[in-house]
Amino acid sequence: MKAATPRWNTDRRSLLKAGGAFIAAMTTGLPNLAWAQDGKTLRLRVSADFQSIDPYSMVGEIDDILQRCCTVTLVRLPDMREGTEVIPYAAAQYEWTSPTTLAFTLHEGLKWSGDHGPVTAEDVKFSFERLAGSDSAWAYQFEKLDHVEVTDERSGVLHLSEPFRPFEVIALPYYGGHIVCKAATEAAGGQFGTEFPAQCGPYLFDTWEQNAKITLKRNPDWPLEAPAFDTVEFYIVSDDQAALLAWEADAFDFTRIAVADFAGVTANPPANSALIEAPSTRYAWLTINLQAPQLQDERIRRAIQLAYDGEAVLEGVYNGLTSRATGVIQTGANYARAKNIYDQRDVEKAQALLAEAGAEGLTLQLYCLTDQNSLSTAQIIQASLSEAGITIEIQPVEDAAYWALGDKTAGDQYKSIELVLMNFAGGIEPTENLVWFRPDQIGVYNWSSFDSPEYEELYQKALTEADSAKRKEMFNKMEDLMEASGGFIFICFEPYLAIHDSGLKPVILADGHPDPTRFTAG
Repeated sequence: MKAATPRWNTDRRSLLKAGGAFIAAMTTGLPNLAWAQDGKTLRLRVSADFQSIDPYSMVGEIDDILQRCCTVTLVRLPDMREGTEVIPYAAAQYEWTSPTTLAFTLHEGLKWSGDHGPVTAEDVKFSFERLAGSDSAWAYQFEKLDHVEVTDERSGVLHLSEPFRPFEVIALPYYGGHIVCKAATEAAGGQFGTEFPAQCGPYLFDTWEQNAKITLKRNPDWPLEAPAFDTVEFYIVSDDQAALLAWEADAFDFTRIAVADFAGVTANPPANSALIEAPSTRYAWLTINLQAPQLQDERIRRAIQLAYDGEAVLEGVYNGLTSRATGVIQTGANYARAKNIYDQRDVEKAQALLAEAGAEGLTLQLYCLTDQNSLSTAQIIQASLSEAGITIEIQPVEDAAYWALGDKTAGDQYKSIELVLMNFAGGIEPTENLVWFRPDQIGVYNWSSFDSPEYEELYQKALTEADSAKRKEMFNKMEDLMEASGGFIFICFEPYLAIHDSGLKPVILADGHPDPTRFTAG
């Protein structure tokens, strides 16, 4: 790990002195950072606190990371730079026995904390079947699951309603695929929030300082490959620049970094550091809510699409490190659309549409998160739309309040929000990205209120279509429908950028989230 002595880039040495100046100037409002480690602790920065560690109701990055550490999945995926082939994990045996049956046998010795006994096939059945057909946002992962047959204490068969091979990468490696203890979860009322009722993973949840720090300790009863570190500490630092400076001062060993900082760090890398620059499945877009009173006229929505300056965003926010997205399927992938329908900016046409709709002098509210990328993107959108005569009022929102904006369980606000900058951690299988825009996701994650029966029909057909060319045609048509509705502007797939100690080997999954259980020290 890095030496405990703080170190600085040359251009910062003249501004900051190690120790007191850094603490006073940069860590105001940050968690209590650890300045000395014995090499047995892995320290990671995350951008937001967790909301729920139940697979049923998880939301954000750290929610899933904690489950990766403290629970198990039947299989897992490799580092995103090393392919997409699933690897058996909790399953000692794992085999497709027919196009609709997947047999598994759990490793012997997997044991729940709190005297809840061994991890069983009955736990697998309970974990998967409680999500299938439920109101969980992750229920889609088990849409093709008919039932789980338990054949003995550690063995079972997953029965699908139709052949669907992508099931193993959509449902099993993460998110809803985390196995929970049936007895402990039922005792907790069927769901849980910020406390695990029982754990079985390489680590156990230890302490939580809300919005500051989470600590995990090695699980002494873990029977599989031991993790490299005794302790994992997560430091919750929302500001990218503060996080980078804290990393340079040896506050933690790994952090994602903002695009705006990447060029400077590349040109003048800190000592003993390594950078990760990789294509990402995280896609960003602008939501235009079809239900909002001021946006119900399609001409107004089209004017927004035509006034948007995509090149300015790519250069001004992403420094040319990525290209314009043509949908929600990763740019350059086999299934990606060739181009957007409205791929050329036309301010005059936008102005004409607004005049035709009687919407001159239009003022709209644009919601976004408070990170640097979101704020910069919002400002460029504000400037570009102003050229067409649309006034944009930017409303930065902190993480927890942001995710309530389009949530129908939080009230009727989801019907009237106007514009929202959004980005999701994408998946390997295209349906993982397209699922959020189905009609049943209105008031959940479909904040555009995009309601297309044709889209839903195509989605269902694509799930079981085996021919790749036909699937591509279906996916591209779905993206056409999204864009033609006026409810979306596809921005980009964000590059994955991170910095870490040169003696550390991280494992990053396809969604861009780290798997601390597989980090190793060189």
